[in-house]
Amino acid sequence: MNPDAHLLWRGPRWLLSVLLALLGMLGPFSIDTYIPAFTGIAQTIGATPIEMQQTLSGYLFGFAVMNLFHGSLSDSFGRRPVVLWGLAVFTAASLGCAVSQTIGHLVFFRVVQGLSAGAGVVVSRAVIRDMFPHADAQRVMSQVTILLRRGAGDRADRRRAALRAPRLALDLLVPGGRRRGAVGRQLPLSAGDLAPRSAPAVQHAPPARRLLAARLEPAFPDAGAGQRRAFNGMFLYVLSAPVFLGAHLQLGPTQFFWFFLCTIGGIMGGALFSGRLAGKIKPHHQIRHGFLIMLVVSVLNLVYSALLPVTAPWALIPIGIYAFGWALMVPVVTLLVLDLVPERRGMASSLQACIGSVANALVAGLIAPLVMHSTLLLAIAALLMMSVGLFAWIWVKPRLGLGRLKLK
Repeated sequence: MNPDAHLLWRGPRWLLSVLLALLGMLGPFSIDTYIPAFTGIAQTIGATPIEMQQTLSGYLFGFAVMNLFHGSLSDSFGRRPVVLWGLAVFTAASLGCAVSQTIGHLVFFRVVQGLSAGAGVVVSRAVIRDMFPHADAQRVMSQVTILLRRGAGDRADRRRAALRAPRLALDLLVPGGRRRGAVGRQLPLSAGDLAPRSAPAVQHAPPARRLLAARLEPAFPDAGAGQRRAFNGMFLYVLSAPVFLGAHLQLGPTQFFWFFLCTIGGIMGGALFSGRLAGKIKPHHQIRHGFLIMLVVSVLNLVYSALLPVTAPWALIPIGIYAFGWALMVPVVTLLVLDLVPERRGMASSLQACIGSVANALVAGLIAPLVMHSTLLLAIAALLMMSVGLFAWIWVKPRLGLGRLKLK
């Protein structure tokens, strides 16, 4: 925690949580509102499903590459300038996506979106650990996860943004509907007025040297591998949603919200419970509980997919429970990784996000196209990725030295 945290933010803490959640929203928002519109976009620009899948891979690879630098830049120049520049580029790229007429143009602007969208995600994690001691940081991380999944509702009832994603995506295809750059245009104004204006002690070493130092830090490269591979087990279904929901479950685009209801509801429930457990049980026990939930539900999902006809809602409920287990542990793992290099948290957040995004991009470009046409293959792939995450955590846990980390 930064000793000058009380000077960097004088407003109410709930307002800081809301702002950080909005910054972190850009990444998932750019996917959740995009997937339900796959078919409409493909018809408009004359693209095949495989070509449309590569717009996701391009976005995720761009997200991964630039994440290497967002945190280091924020360590050197401050959190606020990096966020504002990132939002400005994201806005321009969103407008480019809106006017794209070919698949090539769309892939290009999606890559640019990915390059810029990570600024809010990376910097918001670092800011949380800058501003709060460990137990409070876990609670705030959980609150941010919950708020991130609520997002900005588009009607007076303020429904969760992710639950509105399918209809919002359809609105974007309708003349006169909302414009894709709206979120990007609004956030710079909010961030410029509200974001903490100072970073922690500036790191003067070159970014490449700091990245190498973190890469050589014992256990750092593997510390977050468990939750990232586990996330891929759920993210595989998100990436395969157009086929999984449309072809296998026979749901229309306006019915995709059932899928998001399960996944986002599970994530919000897990994050809420994670915040309640902060300071009450040991961090590695909480991580163990999350993995146990995911392991059991993955096995049950595989048995169901192998023996019974896959139908909604029974095919969706296991995904929601899996999301609950993942969200239960992810705030803890994120903070543990940041605390491995406390003097370079921005860079640590960058490297953590980069490695995860590369894995997500590989899943989007390689694994999802191979397995999304079979519900059984989807279940097998999800179980395998979760198992890889579990074994990665078992491998790295003794090397983390949880007892020596100063969780303050």
